[in-house]
Amino acid sequence: MTGPYPEDLFDIPFTSVSAFILLMSSVTMVLALAAVQRGDQHGLRIWLLTTAFMGILFVSGQAFEFTEFHRQGLSLSTNLFGTTFFVLTGFHGAHVTVGILILLSLFVMAQRGRLTQAESLHVELAGLYWHFVDIVWIVIFTLVYLIQP
Repeated sequence: MTGPYPEDLFDIPFTSVSAFILLMSSVTMVLALAAVQRGDQHGLRIWLLTTAFMGILFVSGQAFEFTEFHRQGLSLSTNLFGTTFFVLTGFHGAHVTVGILILLSLFVMAQRGRLTQAESLHVELAGLYWHFVDIVWIVIFTLVYLIQP
């Protein structure tokens, strides 16, 4: 089997910071839900944008990492590690991107006055999706980055 292998590529501190950003975005998502439930439109908009921005930072970190790994010779067809890495993390990144689009859609609704206390369920459901994506990342990060064969 040809390389490169995880030990040749991984920058655990970089990925840990990226993971921390994504996990902290769950806190800002909770703050967005709390804001809409108490009727704080300004707070809702701030926290939705903050959560989306943190998601964008995470996906940008993934894009940087993908580019670096590809530059160093890893692709989907290089070896089993490349296939597993790009499929798992890419699929997760796609779901984070969908979450970002949902958050930005909610922000636009809030800007137009269409996301009031009565419609807080929309924010709650988006929050459940966002938290699920975060939990999945904890599993992927642990299995792919931290547990070496």
